[in-house]
Amino acid sequence: MFQATNSYIKFERRLSVSEQQQEQNKVAVVIVAHPDDAEFAAAGTVAKWVEEGWDAYYVICTDAAGGGPDEATDVGLAARQKMTETRKREQRAAGAVLGLKDVIFLDYPDGLLQPTIELRRDIVRVLRKYRPARVICQSPDRTWEPFMAIGRYHPDHMAAGQATLMALYPASQNPWDFPELLNEGLKPHKVKEIYISGAPHVNFFVDISDTMDKKIEALMCHESQFIGRTEELAKMMRSRVSDLGKKYWVEYAEEFHRTENR
Repeated sequence: MFQATNSYIKFERRLSVSEQQQEQNKVAVVIVAHPDDAEFAAAGTVAKWVEEGWDAYYVICTDAAGGGPDEATDVGLAARQKMTETRKREQRAAGAVLGLKDVIFLDYPDGLLQPTIELRRDIVRVLRKYRPARVICQSPDRTWEPFMAIGRYHPDHMAAGQATLMALYPASQNPWDFPELLNEGLKPHKVKEIYISGAPHVNFFVDISDTMDKKIEALMCHESQFIGRTEELAKMMRSRVSDLGKKYWVEYAEEFHRTENR
């Protein structure tokens, strides 16, 4: 255990040169399918980065119209529009808790997200506009060990992850991809660090002991998703993130597959 902790400390130190290079562009973008996805996966990390002086943005790929209760019988256009408005409001409230600079909604139909060229271009547009040094995204692949948690791998999550990784390389940094974006004044941009949540292999953790309360507070902003279950959910989340922390000898942790785009 202590060897793993020491290895982590060395890894952090090894990144110091890269972090110094990013001082002029301390921008992080989180790209997910739905409102609340980022709170479950990475809100503690985002809150920590914001406290360290990073500008953070969320990109929500869908319109969130399909996030109502499973027992619903009215799922028509009016009901879907109301759900969209509710979930966007909740996500902005969560963003305010975390100190986000903005939340961008791409408004693709909830439940039907695909890693299309159009979605890839829209993500590239965001990357070139905000020019982040760090991106957090969802895994395009399922984890099967020790078991496959089916609720974690909504098809929209995997589509968002696949589209984001394809946007990160090579499209965002390649002027030959989506040349129309050059006409919008959006020059190519290379993202240095990529953090993938829910990946089959994790190699990095963030100690969120000091920002766990903000993670919970931001998650609780999504009231429409947890009616009658807020206390239960908060307790479950603390237990889950505490279990991750025990792996790394900290109180609370979030973990990722982290890679550098060299």
